[in-house]
Amino acid sequence: MSTTALSGLLEYLYGTLSISNMRWVGEHLIEHAKKEEVAQLRPYTMEEIHERLDQSRREVLAGLSQDSEEMFRELEEEFAREENLLMDEAV
Repeated sequence: MSTTALSGLLEYLYGTLSISNMRWVGEHLIEHAKKEEVAQLRPYTMEEIHERLDQSRREVLAGLSQDSEEMFRELEEEFAREENLLMDEAV
């Protein structure tokens, strides 16, 4: 999500939630982030690494991969659509 989208969401929440509700949301977001952080820190086993490499090779051979230029172009288009939606909602 873009910074503009996050700022808009934050402003909306400031305008609609009570202080206690904002605190509740904040506490739950922090709790969720900590769980995600712990889950992301688990190292892969060698078996998992080999399986991921094999899966990647199969995808490349099947023509299912995309280069980084195409990926970044798609991301930029998606971000632009989000920005436009937010601008339309603001008007």
